[in-house]
Amino acid sequence: MPYKEIDLSSLRTYQAAERASKVTTDLEGHPLRQGMRLSAFLEGLPAVLKAEELKAVARAIVAARQLKKPVLVMFGGHIIKTGCAPVLAGLAADGFITHLASNGAAAIHDTELARFGHTSEDVASQLEDGSFGMAADTALLVNNAARRAAAGNEGFGEAVGALLREENAPHVQRALIACAYRLKIPYTLHVAIGTDIVHQHPTASGAAIGEASLRDFRIFAAGVSKLGRGGVVLNLGSAVIMPEVFLKALAVARNLGFPVKDFTTANFDMIQLYRPGVNVVRRPVLAGGRGYAITGHHEIMIPLLAAVIYEYAETGT
Repeated sequence: MPYKEIDLSSLRTYQAAERASKVTTDLEGHPLRQGMRLSAFLEGLPAVLKAEELKAVARAIVAARQLKKPVLVMFGGHIIKTGCAPVLAGLAADGFITHLASNGAAAIHDTELARFGHTSEDVASQLEDGSFGMAADTALLVNNAARRAAAGNEGFGEAVGALLREENAPHVQRALIACAYRLKIPYTLHVAIGTDIVHQHPTASGAAIGEASLRDFRIFAAGVSKLGRGGVVLNLGSAVIMPEVFLKALAVARNLGFPVKDFTTANFDMIQLYRPGVNVVRRPVLAGGRGYAITGHHEIMIPLLAAVIYEYAETGT
């Protein structure tokens, strides 16, 4: 051979049996069995990584309810489109969520489902002929809610929920925004002008939308100010708007002297992105607390989280 190999005879080695290791048999999952209860399933999960983090988030939410601390749930439109609104509505009704906050898309999809039982356009085909987003009945209700909020003392999300309840929409019982109104908990609506289909219509008032959304930001900031020592913030599928809104609300609360630290944050999404990572999971808890990033499809992870919350609330685990 023209090339010389390295001589391994002098390598320093050790015995694996004596080495400190990260994974042990105690951490492994247990075999599943037919007919097992959820408690047994949870006990059987591997005691590592995201399985432990999912449990930690659920325990934090159960503890927050016991401590009467806020549980703020922020979300984007995809949460509604994947059928998770009734799951979140159930958690709110049972006291595990104290404040809901979304971008405009989530409220629009929730409104259409409440009124018509369907939502979500075929964007590609309707964009071609210019009909994308041109649903006048949807725009009228949401834009009227903005005017109503701006003219009175309601929040933007509150006004949407009130209008759905007042017209007794056919599917209003499953609507998250109407559920919040019925439960008398905040649903704050955080809108970026030009991002929602309702802004395409002549019924839209920039002044009203801006005033209503600003009021909801201030309501949201009031909720954030109470998070310290045991509150929880969840970000479900909002890549930009809600993480940015949360960061600014946190800055306002701390600037005003509220001790917002020692709380829990978590980002649940199909992929982990920059703003949720820094604005929800990491920066807010540098002064104290824990942040978690859990990846998975919303239609699986949100019901699973809810199931774990109910299990721990029942068993006191």
